[in-house]
Amino acid sequence: MTLPPESRTDDEVLAATDVAVLLRYGLIQDAFRTALFGDGAIAAAITLDRLGVAPRSLAFLAEVVRAGGLAYAAALPEPLPDPEAAGVLRAWLTDAAGTASTSEAETRAARWLDAVAEIIAMRRSVRR
Repeated sequence: MTLPPESRTDDEVLAATDVAVLLRYGLIQDAFRTALFGDGAIAAAITLDRLGVAPRSLAFLAEVVRAGGLAYAAALPEPLPDPEAAGVLRAWLTDAAGTASTSEAETRAARWLDAVAEIIAMRRSVRR
């Protein structure tokens, strides 16, 4: 018999998760990928949801990453409409762009942004 996973509060997830580190290494190292798309995506969704980021903004940014790359997306004057949220995301993307030098890593980053957008959308639908 398997036990159900322990539940954690949003604040506990945020306290235990460094999104920037997971993004930097999860895009290029298999050992970090599960954590990036698990706790990393959840922590990023919590952070950006609290800042009021719309899922469609992240989905659009994922397309920008696919078309232009992480460095291009990080250099946008307004990667997100809200300046505070844009600053948080820009820091993550800039940090990740320094290590994600392959098209595979950049595609993975776009998929991660899509995952974060989906988590935000699910969180909002549950709260309604």
